Amino acid sequence: MSKKIINIAIIGATGYTGLDLVFYLSKHPYVNISYLCAKRNIGKKIKFFDKRLISKKLPNISTLKKIDWSKIDLVFLSLPNGEGQKLIKKIYNKYKKIKFIDLSADFRIKKISIYKKNYKINHNAKMLIRDSVYSISELVGKQINDYRIIANPGCYPTSIQLPLIPLLKKNLIKKNFSIDSKSGYSGAGKNFQRKFTHKNLYRSAYAYSTRNHRHIAEIDQELKKHTKKNISYSFNPHLLPTFRGILSSIYVDLTNKSSSKKIRNTLIKFYKRKKFIKILKLNSNIGTGNVLNTNNCEISICNTRIKNKIVIFSAIDNLVKGASGQAIQNMNLIYKYPESSGLK
Repeated sequence: MSKKIINIAIIGATGYTGLDLVFYLSKHPYVNISYLCAKRNIGKKIKFFDKRLISKKLPNISTLKKIDWSKIDLVFLSLPNGEGQKLIKKIYNKYKKIKFIDLSADFRIKKISIYKKNYKINHNAKMLIRDSVYSISELVGKQINDYRIIANPGCYPTSIQLPLIPLLKKNLIKKNFSIDSKSGYSGAGKNFQRKFTHKNLYRSAYAYSTRNHRHIAEIDQELKKHTKKNISYSFNPHLLPTFRGILSSIYVDLTNKSSSKKIRNTLIKFYKRKKFIKILKLNSNIGTGNVLNTNNCEISICNTRIKNKIVIFSAIDNLVKGASGQAIQNMNLIYKYPESSGLK
């Protein structure tokens, strides 16, 4: 049975995440890229921004006003927080066949007050939050088919939830732990130099937002939803002088019925049919090198010198599995395409 080819629009096509979306979707066998939109550089060819696209036949950069929404099946929104919700609100009820995959935080947080506290902006599409679903592809299940708005998760939360949720569900680790995550600077977007003004940005590591990083609200919400438990943890993000990649180190205490071997076997069993999750051998060294420019998540379980304390390492590419790749994986789930289509 042949698969339906869908027409898509990518809004925010010239940012780091937008360009990765264009690159991977341009290889997707069931996708026709109809529109590439941005606020600037209208009329320019997309290959001007990314040499990987030189050989691709793609539409030039255009404004939203050029889009014929009646011909679009799916919209990817790679916009600053607060912008995607305005567009979705405008067209959601008028064009009811369109689905949306939003890569900002606009539909990740279910409580309006928490969203405003973390992102310092009012939500302009409050009534649509209940019509959206938060989707880490390996964890979302069939419910993704019931929604038109897909909230693509943050990069740090993806690297953290993938190893933790199966273990917390099985009560194999204690509910108090510490998370140390290190990310390439692309995670802050093209304006990262405005956000991070510390000296020697490209030659140093930098710790920031230890107490109030805005992704904490997302992690809190999803751990509670999946485990029904009160979880206590610290989250310590760092910026590295590298463009891509996240390595999360999660320091956990084992419960009485657990062991490092059982932790690894539980993750292997939980993700045995998931192509993008790679569980390494026990006590394997791990870095971001293997996952760069892939949609993979590598996980390593390592013993420490302290009895019943282990470190769980999780590595992803923040722009792919942490953003564009997972967005495409979510699209594949919605339209029942092979999950790895466009992502091999």
